[in-house]
Amino acid sequence: MKAMVQTRYGSPDEVLALRDIDTPDVGDDDVLVRVHAAALHIGDVFAVRGSPLVMRLVTGPTRPRPGIPGFDLAGEVEAVGGNVTQFRPGDAVFGAGKGTCAEYASVKQKTLAPKSASLTFEEAAALPTSALAALHALRDAGKVRSGQTVLINGAAGGIGVHAVQIAKAFGAEVTGVCGTANVDLVRSLGADHVIDYTQQDYTRGEQRYDVMLDNVENRPLSEVRRALAPGGTLILNSGTGATGIGMLIRLAKPFVVGPIVRQRLRRFLSVPKQEDLVVLSALVDAGKLRPVIDRTYPLGETLAALRYIESGHTRGKVVITLEP
Repeated sequence: MKAMVQTRYGSPDEVLALRDIDTPDVGDDDVLVRVHAAALHIGDVFAVRGSPLVMRLVTGPTRPRPGIPGFDLAGEVEAVGGNVTQFRPGDAVFGAGKGTCAEYASVKQKTLAPKSASLTFEEAAALPTSALAALHALRDAGKVRSGQTVLINGAAGGIGVHAVQIAKAFGAEVTGVCGTANVDLVRSLGADHVIDYTQQDYTRGEQRYDVMLDNVENRPLSEVRRALAPGGTLILNSGTGATGIGMLIRLAKPFVVGPIVRQRLRRFLSVPKQEDLVVLSALVDAGKLRPVIDRTYPLGETLAALRYIESGHTRGKVVITLEP
């Protein structure tokens, strides 16, 4: 099969190449998926570079595993392991795994779900990692409920576009923060209010929010907390704007400050689960969630896709397409 392959960490231009390799083995709990589309985000850039070092807890301490980028996919089941009971060859599926920038990927049954018939393969591939992160942030870390005021900082990014829609689905009054070029996009996703950060500083307004999801973390914590209600919850979903000791301090600071303030400061871990993929599909079928795809690239242009993502100007997700 053809796949984008890397044997060491480094710049995508230096370590990635399109090669012919063996089709992956299928374990007893695995599903071999013929990939029709694989979505990418900034985490894939970090995984290829092996930086920040925390990424290596997922991809391997000294060399990348499995040596193929990509975590999200949608496609058709080619074969199943002996313990797999929920899928059979020919089923259309979407989900999360490793090494998805390839013609085939072996994925655990527990991180796959049936693809909604209302989505194309490209649209389905755009959902898993980012939409699950938005769901886990708002539902699990933020406990968002109907009637609350919710602010999404970075509302036009891969997680942000899903967070706006999910918060609305939960019945919240949603404010999205984004740049000028993305105001109409964020409004079209259902945001009740949109703040153009080039024109207005949300931390200096009069509004206080019950829940804030900060996907950017480019401001001091003390400034961001000014916009949070006294008993509100601030969910921090970045920390990568710094390096070395600075990054560790940024990641750890909420755990130090949180116990001594009335406001709740949260970080969260998003782990793909089949039951949550089913939740996303239900939101899609109910007309409450739609993927946002910025650009698509063929498998052979994965390098160009990663360069575009690293530029920091993506709107929604970038998707790699493969011939069916």
